[in-house]
Amino acid sequence: MDDQDKDSAEVEATPDMATTPGLPSVAKIELGAPLGWLKRGWSDFTKAPLPCLIYGIVLAGISAFIGWALVFSGAFAWIFVLAGGFFLIAPVLAMGLYEAARQIEKGETPSLGDMAFVRSAFRSDLAYLGLALFLIYLLWTRIAQVVYALSTRTLHKTPAEFLTFMFTDPDGQMMAVTGTVVGAIIALLAYMLVVISAPMMLDKKRDVWTATITSIRAVLDNPMPMLFWALIISVLTAIGIATAFFGLIIVFPLIGLASWHAYRELVPSP
Repeated sequence: MDDQDKDSAEVEATPDMATTPGLPSVAKIELGAPLGWLKRGWSDFTKAPLPCLIYGIVLAGISAFIGWALVFSGAFAWIFVLAGGFFLIAPVLAMGLYEAARQIEKGETPSLGDMAFVRSAFRSDLAYLGLALFLIYLLWTRIAQVVYALSTRTLHKTPAEFLTFMFTDPDGQMMAVTGTVVGAIIALLAYMLVVISAPMMLDKKRDVWTATITSIRAVLDNPMPMLFWALIISVLTAIGIATAFFGLIIVFPLIGLASWHAYRELVPSP
C-alpha cells in the first residue's frame, strides 16, 4: 500500500466525520492537510508531466493574452478584475486535471486527449455550476466598475498611473481597500460553492445541488484548513500572474491536481 492509499484508508476509517441524511459524509481534517494535497498533486504532475504542462500552457496563454490586451489597450485597472475572475472560474477549467488525477489514482496514465475531452464533464449540471460562477463574476466586474468610478473621474491608462493612484492617493487607497474587501467576500462565496463540487460531480455523477451543498459543508466543517487552502491557492496564483503569467504553466496544473486530492480526503468513499 502506497502513501496515498494509506492516507485514503485513514480518512475512511476515521470516526470524526460530519454526516447529513441523504448527503455524503464530510471528513474532519487537520490544518496541515492542504500541504499534503500539494505534495500529492506534485507527485501526480511528475507522473504525467507533458499533458499537464500543455494544459497549463494553454490556460496560461489565454490568461496572458487577455492580461496583456488589457495593458496595451489602456485598461490596466481591469487586470485586477481579471485576476479575481480567474479565481472564480478556474475550478471549472480544471476538469481535465481532475480527470488526470483520477486516472493516476487508478494506476493509469492520462493522455492530453483524456484531459481535453472529459466525457463526464459534458452534462447540464456542470453547465449550471459554470453559469453560477459566470454570474458571480459578472457581479464582481460590475461592483469593481462602480468602486473605481466612485473613486476617481480619471481613467488611468498605464500601469504606472494606476499604481501611483492606488498607493499614493487617499481615494485610490480607499478604492483598493473597498475592492479587496468586497472581492474577498465574493471570492469566498464562490470558493465555498465550487472547491469540492466540481471534482465531486466528475467522480460521483452527483447533481449540482448535492455537490454544492457538500462543498459548503466541507468549508464550514473545516474552516481553518479550508481557509489555509484558499490562502495557498491565492498566493500561488498571484505568483503565477506576477511572473507575466509564465508561472501559471506550473501553478495551474499543480493546484488542479491537488484539488482532486482535497476532494478525495474531504469526501471519502464509503
